[in-house]
Parts: sequence; C-alpha cells; structure tokens
Amino acid sequence: MPICFDLDGTLGHFSSGFVLLREALGEVWGQMPTVEELGLCRGSTDREIVDELHQRRFGRSLDETGYATYETACVARFRQVFTSGAQEPVGYRGILEGMHRLAALRQVWIVSGNAPELLAFKAELLGIDPAIPRLGSLPHHARKDLLKRALSGCPGPHLYVGDRPHDLAAAQALGLPFVGIGGAVPGDHKSLPSDTGAEHLVAAVEAALGIVS
Repeated sequence: MPICFDLDGTLGHFSSGFVLLREALGEVWGQMPTVEELGLCRGSTDREIVDELHQRRFGRSLDETGYATYETACVARFRQVFTSGAQEPVGYRGILEGMHRLAALRQVWIVSGNAPELLAFKAELLGIDPAIPRLGSLPHHARKDLLKRALSGCPGPHLYVGDRPHDLAAAQALGLPFVGIGGAVPGDHKSLPSDTGAEHLVAAVEAALGIVS
C-alpha cells in the first residue's frame, strides 16, 4: 500500500530551483533559457521540461545523453549553492516527521519530477530516511506514469500527497485519493498547511485511505 509523496513544495522547498535549472542548461547549451521560455513548458517533470526547452531551441527531442548531461550539470549547480551554505533548503518539519511516522508502519515512496540524482541530493538535504525509496523523472514517463510505476504490483489502497495542480491531476488520472499541502490545489480533497504538525498529516492520510487507527 504505497503512500506516495511529492518533494518540492510538499516536503519542503528549494527557492532558487528554477534559477539553478536555467543556469545548468546555460552551462550545457551555452545560453540560459529565459523565464518566459520556462513558463511556456507544460510538463511537470525535469525530463518533460528540459525536452520541451530542447525542442524549441534545437528543433529535436532531447536524447538520453543530453538528459544525463543536464542532470550532472544541475546536481553540480545545486551542490555549489546548497553545500556551500549560500542557501539553505526549507524543510516542512511536521510534514517530514509525519511522513517518517507513516513510513514506520506502511510503504512510503517519494515520487518527484526531479531528475533522479537531483532528487537523491534534495532528499539528503531534507534529512529523508535513505530507506524510503525515491523515484525521479524518467524518459517517457509523465508524473502519472511515475506514480503507476511506484504502485505496480502493490495492493491498495494507495494515495498521493502533493502541492500543485499537476500532482492532483496525476492522482486523479490513476483514481488515487489525494491530500494537498498548501493552498495551491483547490478541491474537495483534504488540504493541510505546510506548517501542519506530524499527527495531523498522519490523521489526514489515514482518513483519506479509510484507515481506522
């Protein structure tokens, strides 16, 4: 029964993330994509976003070597900024603690749109237990495909916890219950503020799953 969590905006945030993505692509491609170009992207994963930018700039899809090159450059840029102490990530302590409490009793996954090595680095900075499996952005996988992959072969009920409309859309595409973090995902699902306490997150997830503690 995997309970899946998004990372950025759900468990914490890295406020300069899109700036660093643009800077990494500038190193690789020789010129940074503009904010406007980034804003036109429809995808919600690194692979989708970088592929869209690549197609606009070069007129062809991003190949696997190109994606690996981007991933290496992006992780290096994040390491420069966050391990040097220039910036600090903001972890949502109650949400993180609640996720770890759930992981002690049930199967929990991190399912994120970050490139896999970037996801691993961010998870480490946020202090996420290495035993919790992570699934990052892969070729030919939209967010719903990543979720489907994490849930494959596991009996339900399942659930996704996220903070953006694309998280809710992915959950709905698979018929999953959803718990929102923050105020950016309106709807009739349960929503919690990012500063919620661990016990409230656990209670909201269990209620959405129909679990009686």
